[in-house]
Amino acid sequence: MQTVKELLILMVGSSLVSNVVLSQFLGLCPFLGVSKKIKTASGMGGAVIFVITLASAVAGLIYQFILVPLNITYLQTIVFILVIAALVQFVEMFLKKAMPALYEALGVYLPLITTNCAVLGVALSNVQKEYSVLTGIVNGFATAVGFTIAIVILAGIREKMEYNDVPDSFKGMPIVLLTAGLMAIAFCGFQGLL
Repeated sequence: MQTVKELLILMVGSSLVSNVVLSQFLGLCPFLGVSKKIKTASGMGGAVIFVITLASAVAGLIYQFILVPLNITYLQTIVFILVIAALVQFVEMFLKKAMPALYEALGVYLPLITTNCAVLGVALSNVQKEYSVLTGIVNGFATAVGFTIAIVILAGIREKMEYNDVPDSFKGMPIVLLTAGLMAIAFCGFQGLL
């Protein structure tokens, strides 16, 4: 059993030091695609927090109590993808009913959470690092919070860049990629924390 101090260190490490987008380069599709407005970026971040946290819990339980006892751990990737797909369908139905404006704003990127490699990466990472279910949930939550921090910061910068003069050759995705690269360099400064 891990102590609260160890879990807090894991949270800081997963969200800032080893940021899933800026240092592991997982989840770049929604990171670049949904980061045009802060409102949609925070909505996507909330959906990713929910999906990754719940997927970490369910995948950890399935792995520990079904796959390992039955000695079928080789099916982990397929099982984790099915769990993630079911959770994303749940989130999609909820947002369509409860928040139709956010559902429309997220567009195609919401179902893409199913294939977001960050979600699957966290579930597989929890298994590879042999985390307990609780530690896996904490890691998943912190990783998703790190994703949300990164996407909201990028969205804020992109909103401000709309009013700036950008050379024609840098307009659009080139300036976004340059900004994301600079953010990744800035997040490297967190490596001294742990």
